[in-house]
Amino acid sequence: MGEIMTRKKEFRVLSPTAILGYGFPEESFNRGLELMPDLIAVDAGSVDPGPYYLGAGKSFTDRAGVKRDLRFMLKAACRLDIPLVIGSAGGSGARPHVEWCREIIEEIAVEESLHFKMGIIYADISKEIVTEALHENWIEAIHGVPELTVETIEKAECIVAQMGVEPIQDALKTGCQVVLAGRAYDPSVFAALPIMMGFAPGLALHMGKILECAAIAATPGSGSDSVMGIVREDHFELVPLNPIRKFTKESTAAHTLYEKSDPYHLPGPGGMLNLKDVRFEEYPDGRVRIYGSQFEPSVQNMVKLEGAEKIGFRTISIAGVRDPIMINQIDSIIETIQTNTMQTLKSEKIEASLHFHIYGKNGIMGGLEPEKDAPTHELCIVIEAVAPEQKSADSACSIARSTMLHYGYPNRIATAGNLAFPFSPSDIKAGEVYVFSIYHLMRIGDEPLFKSEIIEL
Repeated sequence: MGEIMTRKKEFRVLSPTAILGYGFPEESFNRGLELMPDLIAVDAGSVDPGPYYLGAGKSFTDRAGVKRDLRFMLKAACRLDIPLVIGSAGGSGARPHVEWCREIIEEIAVEESLHFKMGIIYADISKEIVTEALHENWIEAIHGVPELTVETIEKAECIVAQMGVEPIQDALKTGCQVVLAGRAYDPSVFAALPIMMGFAPGLALHMGKILECAAIAATPGSGSDSVMGIVREDHFELVPLNPIRKFTKESTAAHTLYEKSDPYHLPGPGGMLNLKDVRFEEYPDGRVRIYGSQFEPSVQNMVKLEGAEKIGFRTISIAGVRDPIMINQIDSIIETIQTNTMQTLKSEKIEASLHFHIYGKNGIMGGLEPEKDAPTHELCIVIEAVAPEQKSADSACSIARSTMLHYGYPNRIATAGNLAFPFSPSDIKAGEVYVFSIYHLMRIGDEPLFKSEIIEL
């Protein structure tokens, strides 16, 4: 890895896929290798799939898919003698996820006879540290999130913090060829080494912001294809690795705004990207160059905490409705079913909550759906019951489903049943239910927050 430590004019980062396990064409990956990258980096996780995976300690990506992707990356990194950095390992980046991913890497190392030093960085934060920070008024609620309490901290299954570039840089400085990191700020895995090599943090982090989703920022976009980012002194360049894709000013600018509420200011660990002076230049071969990205360090360094709390168990039933008479009065029918079911549950001393998701009407947007009277000829109704115990969720879903199946709504003609079920059994145990209970910012001091270890494979 000595060549990387001396190269100064540009730094090349290969992003194989949007999330580890999503896959990529081997041809695209090999084109990236032909361009001689200085680093292979991949984001392995997200909060997008919801709190279940963090709370349950499970990956939302398939093990076979993750192992397939990692085999390509590990072999290439060892052959080219360049680092491989993985962030938010296992999807949510807590210790169970990191250990799950570590096991896969160790399997590949044995199977392929690979030899390398690996740094493992854990993102788990103890409840004691978070509680102490709360008492010191070092915790801030993100907009729209309730203030944190000691009770909420205690109920959390686990708590992780999004690490910035520093823990990854520390591992790389010790000579680790592979860095396996827990929950990380998505751009960090791409930006840590270029920043360490002296490239502008604003350019490196902005490049990482786009590379973390790989070819999604290209057109046509894809989360399962490889791209290259090249950072230089005053700009960075995005390079498509599949001939069917290209970067445009519009696609690149649009992805810069991806998941952001402010078009100019993108906060992250240690500071904020200021993009007020950014400009995009297109080139005929599908490349785009980006100038003017600035990084503004924050006065007080903070990390985002993520925690999940178990609130019970879920049972669902999926049904279709085709009767136009029922469809026209579905809101009042649902209201009646809800009332009748909850009365039955109360009389039987069954604690549960009941939810109806009506796809074809407002299943996506719920109460925010602007098309209030859009015509439809069929509906998909998902009946969801959540309760402290699985058997209570089963009972609530069963009562709601059977009540709705035979409910005699006004002007009803057919009496054989109101619902069509695509599956038998009609009721599906969906298991444990979690919510994001901690989604707050925590001030940090000078002491290292993230624990790490180094192993030789």
